[in-house]
Amino acid sequence: MLTSQSFFDLSDFPHHDLFTPADRVWQPLHDLKTYMDGYRYPKYDNVYIRNGVPLTEPIIIHRGQTLCFNDLEIVYGNTTKGELQVKRAGMRLEGASVIMAGAVLLGEEIALGQGVLVETGAMIKSPAIIGDMSEIRQGAYLRGYCLAGKRCVLGHATEIKHSILLNDAKAGHFAYLGDSILGNDVNLGAGTKLANLRFLPGNITIFSEGKYLDTSRRKLGAIMADGCQTGCNSVTSPGTLMAKGAVLMPNVTAKGGYHKERSILR
Repeated sequence: MLTSQSFFDLSDFPHHDLFTPADRVWQPLHDLKTYMDGYRYPKYDNVYIRNGVPLTEPIIIHRGQTLCFNDLEIVYGNTTKGELQVKRAGMRLEGASVIMAGAVLLGEEIALGQGVLVETGAMIKSPAIIGDMSEIRQGAYLRGYCLAGKRCVLGHATEIKHSILLNDAKAGHFAYLGDSILGNDVNLGAGTKLANLRFLPGNITIFSEGKYLDTSRRKLGAIMADGCQTGCNSVTSPGTLMAKGAVLMPNVTAKGGYHKERSILR
């Protein structure tokens, strides 16, 4: 019941190798550092992107090349729908990604997919892997070991560390994600906080099938299966597991443990 295959459809996730279908659903968090440390990251031109220094002008990433903004036109359409466009002399540079002036990249282990937008004021600490047509909004803080699939939103004033977002997962506004996994099409309401460290010492345990399971993790936030949603200003306690289609209502704190499919947490 608490396996990756029971929580997620991994058929189109670019990093499905991180997941073993029959393993416990929190196992990918154990393996995330090893996976990301072994990833082949692109080498961006440090003439344009200086380590830890805010960009002074927009930078374009296209087919492995780092381009300056001088002779290019940017059309800021809906990023997650593939409407971000970069043009040169009226011709579109297919798959080009845009890092806006004022964004900061810290470290060299950062990979941006095609059609990605990084907005002004975002801070990305390595390692980070961001999938195609994803959007990192103004003021986002990626603290390292952040892995996002396709069409994700890492939102305004949202802090993310050691977490995985599957395709179309969205943490759009004022959220905190620590040691967490968001499944396909998960949407976090504004102000959602996924707490990852309980007050008492020791590993986080999950009660399931009549017994407590030791996750072997001191820190564990929330694991939300495909299609879960949270309302504004909601909170999940450490070790909250929400099965497919579960909903956490606004201004509610979810208890740690397993919550069945399509449950409504009030």
